[in-house]
Amino acid sequence: MKPGRYLIDSNILYFRVNAVDELTAEVKDILYEFGNLIYIPSKCVEELIYLQQSGKIEVKPWKSAKDIVGYINDELLYKIKYVDEGHLRRLAELPLFPEHKDPTDRIVVAQAIAERMPIISSDRKFRDYTRSGLKFIFNKR
Repeated sequence: MKPGRYLIDSNILYFRVNAVDELTAEVKDILYEFGNLIYIPSKCVEELIYLQQSGKIEVKPWKSAKDIVGYINDELLYKIKYVDEGHLRRLAELPLFPEHKDPTDRIVVAQAIAERMPIISSDRKFRDYTRSGLKFIFNKR
């Protein structure tokens, strides 16, 4: 498989760190392929920090929410993708689906489309955006 660039949703990072059995073989192959560049949207990092601080998730390698960014950068060697103007412009062009209004998901989708990177997620609602140019890899578990 040719090395590529991929954007991962917060659920995929959570599974990668805490519940690897929840990842499909295809997703594991992508995440563990040394030549691939894996990015996580800053909005997903924000979400994981909130979930850790609020006690909604517990991840053993993260003793506190302060450990999350360092773990992403230093242990996993993933890169954090911050929102920029191009992403916001793409967000403004996305259709608003009545059953999928989550603003974090929408900016993540906009980033993936603007960056021309496939996004990996367990959220089946992302499929709706394939008509808008999203390349979607579904982690079906």
